[in-house]
Amino acid sequence: MKKNIAIIMGGYSSEYEISLKSGNVVYEYLDKEKYNTYRIHILKSKWVYVDANDQEHPINKADFSIPLAGSTIYFDCVFNAIHGTPGEDGLMQSYFELLQIPQTSCDYYQSALTFNKRDLLSVLKPYGIKCAASYYLNLGDAIDEDAIIEKVGLPCFVKANKAGSSFGISKVYQKDALKGAIANAYKEDDEIIIEAFLDGTEVSVGVIKYKGETKVLPITEIVSENDFFDYEAKYQGKSKEITPARISDKEQKRVSELAKRAYDILKMKGYSRSEFIFMNGEPFMLEMNTTPGLTTESILPQQAKVAGIGLSALFESAIIEALR
Repeated sequence: MKKNIAIIMGGYSSEYEISLKSGNVVYEYLDKEKYNTYRIHILKSKWVYVDANDQEHPINKADFSIPLAGSTIYFDCVFNAIHGTPGEDGLMQSYFELLQIPQTSCDYYQSALTFNKRDLLSVLKPYGIKCAASYYLNLGDAIDEDAIIEKVGLPCFVKANKAGSSFGISKVYQKDALKGAIANAYKEDDEIIIEAFLDGTEVSVGVIKYKGETKVLPITEIVSENDFFDYEAKYQGKSKEITPARISDKEQKRVSELAKRAYDILKMKGYSRSEFIFMNGEPFMLEMNTTPGLTTESILPQQAKVAGIGLSALFESAIIEALR
């Protein structure tokens, strides 16, 4: 009997449009001979099943079912394609844990931890995973520009602590631009991380569970036409994403080892995509994404393709692991 798979997409953050694209790609490529697939839009205003005719049907939040034509559809597994809250910060994971419905991303604690950049890096640092010098702010804190510059120097990056897709990020060259960059980051989150600028080669490392094993995918080098890998570079063609990355065998081995170590230390499941910058041959970690982009142009699917894993196999593997 075919399994019923809910593909959740959308979310409550600025990333919802990208998530809808990812979810629709999963819907397109999952094998319909093996699975009954349902597109579920999780939005602030509504949770709905969107059928093949784009008609919307409400979700019963009490048990995550769909009352439909006199019957009720229940799900065997949830494929999580939500970037940002509530799909990447532990909220949906906790909900499905309570309902005892398997889902394809990591568990709720790991999701909450990895979504918080400063907490993630603090946890991994004792395990030999290096990161940039950083300064933290919470909404309402006094802004001491001199203290910030003393800690991280200039230029520096001002980031929303819990946001993705480069929303709320600015590269700051001068002291008088700090407050504007901080205000921009606060539009996305009430916590901010300000990091020293690392001038080196940026790479993205995908790690997945595949056929019961932790697998590191071919590494992607990111070359932005813009000043850094911002939203335009990521989604509007202003960057080159080169897989496999043009790094030495030694560098490849080192960053693969660190990405896998982080995945295993955190007891991860599902997909992850970790970002690093090489400084003098040593990788420094920036962040880990646990529901990375899944469009045909996204980095993780590109890496899987180079590894000989097509989209259908990649997506099915996540369901198999969740049901295992």
